[in-house]
Order: sequence, then C-alpha cells, then structure tokens
Amino acid sequence: MLEYITLSDTLPPVGPYSHAVRAGDFLFVTGQLSENPETGEIHRGAIADQTRQVMENLKIVLAHAGTSFERVVMARIFLTDFRDYQQVNAIYLSYFPQNRLPGRTTVGVLALAGGGDVEIDLIVYCGE
Repeated sequence: MLEYITLSDTLPPVGPYSHAVRAGDFLFVTGQLSENPETGEIHRGAIADQTRQVMENLKIVLAHAGTSFERVVMARIFLTDFRDYQQVNAIYLSYFPQNRLPGRTTVGVLALAGGGDVEIDLIVYCGE
C-alpha cells in the first residue's frame, strides 16, 4: 500500500512531486531545499542558515507523516560547494540523537533544481 503525502498549505511543492511517499514500513522524503514556508522563497544566504531551514522543512514533513528524525535510517545530502561540508555537518548533527545517526551519502553537485546550496532527502523506517 502506498500513501502519497503533500503539504500544499505548508510547503507548496515547486514541481510535480509528493513531499513523501509511505511504502509499507518506509517513508521516502523528497529532498528539501532552504525554502521559507511562509514566503515560498529559497533562502540563499549563509550555508548554516540554509541548512537549518532545510532541516526545519524536513522536520515539518516528518511531523506531518507522524514520525521524527529518530526514525531516519538514511540521508542524502547534495552540496554545491564542498567547502561548506563542515558547516552543514554541524547543523545536520544537531537534529539527530547522538546514538541514532542514520546512514548517509553526501554528493557534490553543480546546481540544485530549485536553487540554494544544499538539499537533503531522507528514508525513514516507520515499522515497529
């Protein structure tokens, strides 16, 4: 059974996608950018601020789906500049309990579809 989750009032999608799809015991969360939920604009300031907004957007999607960062089993980070790696890590780590860090891949990219400098997507285990 598949459940498609779209937060059209909170984080209107900027393309043809769902914010998350629940497939059995797993939730696949679409990559989030540093979009301000109130204005819909992508924040293009300091990488720490962008990363914090990305994580807050992920938190909104997770809460809407009835879960949290504690259940994340895999994360993928896409960065336009690897010189930002340490700053992104510092913010990213602050959202996870120390003993519950998910698997992760970090990829350098030339650009992100919606703009900004960091995008993160998640896979979440929602089973017992």
